Amino acid sequence: MRRRRYPSDTTNAEWALIEPLLPTPACETAKGGRPEKHPRREIVDAIRYVVDTGCKWRALPADFPPWRTVWGFMARWAAAGVIGQIRDHLASRIRCGMGKGPRAVATVIDSQSVKAAETVSRDSRGYDAGKKINGRKRHMVVDTRGLPLLVLVTPADLHDAAAAKEVLFRLRLMHPEITIVWADSAYAGKLVGWAKQHLSLTIKPVSRPKDASGFVVLPRRWVVERSLAWMMHARRHARDYERLVQHSETLITWAAITLMTRRLARKGATPSWPRKPAPADG
Repeated sequence: MRRRRYPSDTTNAEWALIEPLLPTPACETAKGGRPEKHPRREIVDAIRYVVDTGCKWRALPADFPPWRTVWGFMARWAAAGVIGQIRDHLASRIRCGMGKGPRAVATVIDSQSVKAAETVSRDSRGYDAGKKINGRKRHMVVDTRGLPLLVLVTPADLHDAAAAKEVLFRLRLMHPEITIVWADSAYAGKLVGWAKQHLSLTIKPVSRPKDASGFVVLPRRWVVERSLAWMMHARRHARDYERLVQHSETLITWAAITLMTRRLARKGATPSWPRKPAPADG
């Protein structure tokens, strides 16, 4: 077993939260399969190291499993929807600990444009004229406590209202209980009627006060802006390096998972779930 030496390594309490949510190894299923050569905790620690430090996959320290093995687990778990399930389970745990229902009905949406590295191809990047950024745009939906529910990465030149149709469609499929989405004025207009008609979602734009000058904290919107800032604490996300947008979404979700496991571990959460969760609310 590798000695824990990096700040990004999982603690015993964090690993107790993550391990039960990972898929069963193939060698333990009825079909059977080859036993995994490397402990899964080391795989998770390696993924978290890349997200936290921003290093290249090929630059993983030698005490981790081979980078191709780590990258393979990251890609397979993402394709199987495992990472999204872990995120949702941890978010539900935090909400229940706050005395709220396990699933939110009110959410907040916003986007963030970031520069893209040379590894990002032209067909998945664009120029955001408003922010003067050549790269990609991250669209994030969070609950009213700032817990991420969905991340979508697009070229930066795609307008928020155009990307929001795909974001809200996925949100409706994944979280049918959601009824309200708070947003800025970029999501106003025809999108409000489209979401109401096709998805039964109510979009409530929050506009900046007309007489305001300088920085102003806006109701509702500050929650998602804070969550986007939290994701930027992981150095991998200061710029977009991923060749595929789905891998960019996955690593952003890993940053959120790290924050949530640390929060639960500090409060001494156990892996068990509450038997009678409170009713869903915002």
